[in-house]
Amino acid sequence: MENVLDRETSPYLLQHKDNPVHWQPWGPESLDTARREGKPILLSVGYAACHWCHVMAHESFEDPAVATMMNELFINIKVDREERPDIDQIYQTSLALLGEQGGWPLTMFLNAKGDPFWGGTYFPKENSYGRPGFTNVLQTVSDIFKNEPEKVTKNRDILKAALKKHNATAEGDRPKLTVEVLDRIADRYAEEADVEHGGIGSAPKFPQTYVLENLWRSYIRTGKENLAEIVVKALTQMSQGGIYDHLGGGYSRYSTDALWLAPHFEKMLYDNALILDLLVLVHAENKNELFRDRVYETVDWVFRDMIAENGALSATIDADSEGVEGKFYVWSEQELEEVLGTEAAQFAEIYGVEDEGNWEGTNILHRLNYATALDEETEAALLPLRQKLFEARSKRIHPELDTKVLTDWNGLMIASLAKAGQYFSEAHWVERAENAFSAITTHSMQEDGRLYHSYRLGEAKHTGILDDYTNMSRAALTLYEITGRSFYLERAKNWIQILNTHFWDKTGGYFYTADDAEALIVRTKNAFDNAVPSGNGTVLEVLSKLHYLTGDREAFEKATDIVRAFSVELGRNFFPLATFLNNFETLVEGLQILIIGGRDEPATLELVSVLNEFSLPAKVVNILATSEDLPFDHPANGKNRKDNKPTVYICTGSVCSEPANNPMDLRKQLQSKAS
Repeated sequence: MENVLDRETSPYLLQHKDNPVHWQPWGPESLDTARREGKPILLSVGYAACHWCHVMAHESFEDPAVATMMNELFINIKVDREERPDIDQIYQTSLALLGEQGGWPLTMFLNAKGDPFWGGTYFPKENSYGRPGFTNVLQTVSDIFKNEPEKVTKNRDILKAALKKHNATAEGDRPKLTVEVLDRIADRYAEEADVEHGGIGSAPKFPQTYVLENLWRSYIRTGKENLAEIVVKALTQMSQGGIYDHLGGGYSRYSTDALWLAPHFEKMLYDNALILDLLVLVHAENKNELFRDRVYETVDWVFRDMIAENGALSATIDADSEGVEGKFYVWSEQELEEVLGTEAAQFAEIYGVEDEGNWEGTNILHRLNYATALDEETEAALLPLRQKLFEARSKRIHPELDTKVLTDWNGLMIASLAKAGQYFSEAHWVERAENAFSAITTHSMQEDGRLYHSYRLGEAKHTGILDDYTNMSRAALTLYEITGRSFYLERAKNWIQILNTHFWDKTGGYFYTADDAEALIVRTKNAFDNAVPSGNGTVLEVLSKLHYLTGDREAFEKATDIVRAFSVELGRNFFPLATFLNNFETLVEGLQILIIGGRDEPATLELVSVLNEFSLPAKVVNILATSEDLPFDHPANGKNRKDNKPTVYICTGSVCSEPANNPMDLRKQLQSKAS
């Protein structure tokens, strides 16, 4: 055998093509080799921007002695978790069922059928960090596999049974889910907030945008100021902390501390899409200029650094450069003085730069000591200083960009760019979102209506997963609401039909993979958020909007079946169900805003602009020339323009408001609903 990763397109796999380890890609050939040679499989899962993946690679996979041991004892398979989230999800769940904390790099040991029997995440080469050394692990696992097969079989059987149970539709009492229940859950989420430093929980601290959105939605419904304060505090601290790139824009994946100071520096497309979405939603209520600035800066980063070869959006930017984590981003006091001269001292004070460094002997730029805006003159003076530092930084060796295009992550960012563009009247943002949408649907990432998951170097790979269809459908409906182009509505309908044909489970909910995709050891199905929002949670929003926009009864019935299927989990652990819960509100209390008028009429545009004055997370906007285009049983069917002017009807359930044909009346109606 030999290392054959040079035949792959994934940047993560290509990072390992020169390892002395005989890495193989995932596939039936690799499993068959394990069967023929009677060896266990060592499965290593990571991604290109992952810092600890790099550490384990440098310590162990590049070491000839460790590689020799791996090659002699195991069939070694390397997987890019972004390219194959279906594989990653199975084995992350397996590790959790073993009682271990998940994450990357994931290190799992399997038999030749792909059944897991033991695993972990990062292992140092020698015993350290309170963790067993990798070489000891390799020898111990190999010895047990050879000499104590009954232990392997026992672990395998326990894990297989647990995996099967985990992915079956849960049995038990299904609590009645109501808006009142949502508000009680939001109060419970709020108890986990860090009121001092912002965010949910303690270190390591992730953005958890789905939970923050849940709190914000409850605030909009109830007016509880403490919920709004938690969300604003979290977004402020993230936006002023070191997790935010104050020179180039964009947020890192998470903070290693509770302060939001020290991130692992990788930037992920999906994190930035989700944060953008929440910033826009909250800005509509509080008009916070910091949030507006961060939206503009992050969108600039996307357009500057993340455009991929086909016009869609790249996946990630690495945490490391020159083999050192964060080297591209950090500064010494001397470096600041060389670039800024006499203005360095004030900049250093405001951006938390210390003589001895604020992180590992160097400085991460942050504004945590000055989280609120300074006077207008000072803030204006800081702008050219940041630009000077940005230009100086651009001459450094950049972290690697993973130019892989992922359909699901693109769907998230397309929707966020379109919403932000419409909200801030930046038409070219919407246009760029449409370009990315077109790239996914017309540049070899779709065949006969079926989506592929990944694309790079002119090659689309891997059958589309649930998240691909749900996130792209959500993006399509967002673009339809903004542009009115029926093409987007038809795309969403077609993709939902594919989900119903190939992903639907008759007991309720959608499987993660299609019925004609590669068969793995289990077909997963759940509504839990992970690093990205749950597909079964996201599809609730898609189905709800399809029902409201078209009257599609099947979409409503599928949505209610999903609620029935997963509501049993509420009594067990509702914490990872935030997306599911958020979109349940859209299903049962969607705020249908019908504008009867031409999209290009100035009066219509005035009415649309009023919507941007309110934070309306459950709104569905439909602009039609005539109400005759509505379903026959829609409550606004038959309603007309008032005084021959574009006219708004706000409908919830079967009841519509009085007609409003001017901004003042519409504003009053929305204010009354918010009070």
